[in-house]
Formats: sequence, structure tokens, C-alpha cells
Amino acid sequence: MWIGLKLFKILVEWTVYGTFVKTNGKKMKEFSTYIFDLDGTLLDSLEDLMLSCNYALHENNMPERTLDEVRMFVGNGVKKLMERAIPQGLNNPKFDETYNTFRQHYLHHNLDHTGPYPGILELLDRLHSNHKNIAVVSNKFYTATQELCHHFFSDTVQVAIGERENIKKKPAPDTVKEALKQLGVTADNAVYIGDSDVDIMTAKNSGMPCISVLWGFRDKDFLVRHGGSVFVNSPEEIF
Repeated sequence: MWIGLKLFKILVEWTVYGTFVKTNGKKMKEFSTYIFDLDGTLLDSLEDLMLSCNYALHENNMPERTLDEVRMFVGNGVKKLMERAIPQGLNNPKFDETYNTFRQHYLHHNLDHTGPYPGILELLDRLHSNHKNIAVVSNKFYTATQELCHHFFSDTVQVAIGERENIKKKPAPDTVKEALKQLGVTADNAVYIGDSDVDIMTAKNSGMPCISVLWGFRDKDFLVRHGGSVFVNSPEEIF
């Protein structure tokens, strides 16, 4: 069993790293298609998510949440975020009202404190200049995903897919497949890049390797426990 797991890890690293080596370690394999998660990967959006969450909770006489609590609530879409933040979750009789308050507040305030992590704009510029296919696939609701990508990445990101009805969200592969379809490419020579366990599972379910970033909402120990095997500390390590 140990040999099998070791071999699997080697194969995963070979798939992502290829054979290129830098003097200070491994150099990432070059892919033709790069699919990114949004929150915690491209954008530091945690403060705005927390503020909208707490606005909705306060308006409905519920206890507010800390930044670290909200950090652990995100990753499965904003409805799941609020399900985790609201006492009794979906069983709370005021769930729908509180969730809708959050949505409306967030749509008007999602740019208050949100911005790209250091090095992200430069990474996307390099990928674009080298004629790479670039997409964003997020569990954030569709309207906010579109608005944020248009505001920050309109010159580089070709396709942005968010959560919407009639399509399964991550970790199901459906939104990734939709992004590939809109790009006009297949999963061959594509990589998924994210900061969470949801992203690791999304990549696996989509049949592509995953690069886990360490500047996002989950730390390395958490990602390792959930199957992460390839990590980067800065955007410049990706390309």
C-alpha cells in the first residue's frame, strides 16, 4: 500500500512539474490551459465576505462571526457559507431572509476591500502574453463572479463561471467542463489552481492535476490532509 501511494505521488508531481528543474528547486510544467479558483486564489475577498455575513446576521439579531470563522466557512458557495454562519443553519426559520440580506449587501459591497493577491496580475499578464487559455471557475454566485472578473481581470481572463441554477457546483466537474467548452479546449494539458480541499477534489473529478496555493484560505497541513501534493508559495512559481 505504501509503495502504491508513493508511486501515485510521484506520478502526480511528474504530471505537474515535468522534467524542468531550477537551481532553487522544481519548475512547473508549462500547460496550455490554466483554470483558477477565485476567492483565496486570485482575490483576497475574505474581509468583504465577513462584513456582508455579519451585516446579515446583525440585521436578523444573530451573533456575528470572526474573520477566522468565516475563513473556514467559505469554499462551497455563499449559501453554504451562510448555512454554516447562521445558528441552526437551514433549520433556522429566518435562514432565507438572512441569506437574501447577505446576497444583496455583498453585491453592493464586494469591491470595498477585495483585490488581487500580490503577483496575481503579473501572473495573468504573463500567461496571456504567452497565449495561454485562462478561465475562472468559482462557487461564488454567478453575478458576483462575473463582476469581479470583469473589474480586475477583463484583459486576461477569457471565461468566468460562477454558481448558478441547473449546473452542479464544485467539486463536481460540471463548471470546469463548461469553462473548457467555452474556451474551446479539452482537459488535456490543462491544470486547476486553487486554495482549498474543494479545489483539490474539483481537479481530481475533472481529470486534471491541481496546484494548491499557500496564500489563500487554507494552510498547507490542511491541504495535505485533503490530498494536496503540489504547492506554490507565490504566483511567480506557477509560470
